[in-house]
Amino acid sequence: MASVPIASILGGGDRRSLGRSNEVVALVLVHRERFPELISCLWSDDPLVRMRAADAAEKASAREPDLLAPFKAELLGLLVEADQQELLWHLAQIIPRLPLLARERGRAAGIFRSFLKHRGSLVKTAGLQALADLSRHDEVLRSEVQELIEQVLRSGTAAMKARARNLLKEFRAGSR
Repeated sequence: MASVPIASILGGGDRRSLGRSNEVVALVLVHRERFPELISCLWSDDPLVRMRAADAAEKASAREPDLLAPFKAELLGLLVEADQQELLWHLAQIIPRLPLLARERGRAAGIFRSFLKHRGSLVKTAGLQALADLSRHDEVLRSEVQELIEQVLRSGTAAMKARARNLLKEFRAGSR
């Protein structure tokens, strides 16, 4: 599998399945030089490949966030242009792991605020979580996000309210 193109591993099958994305996670964690190939799959013409590549990149970067740093500009650009909801969910988890400058964090936060208006509940919830994650490195953003969380508790979807309750607990614990 070490020489098989990652896009080939990720393609095919049912949209409701992650296919072999966990195999790709294992592959890129052992063969870090293949991570750029995985990242390039985020721009695939095949929506299944994009979705599964995002899942694999998110899982690999959860274990080794430093894998993402060389792709900061590309990932921030993708965040602006992406519209596939599965890609948006995963970018919401990936982007806060990047070593962002204050202006980049502000730009990302603006995009994640727009997620809160998305038609998909999971995208809205992912956006809220991403804003909370970004606010860990930004006091001004933190107070804004706390207000957003309180607003979501009053008027969000069920999934958003559940996430907001957990985030509010984290915010309160962090302010002690």
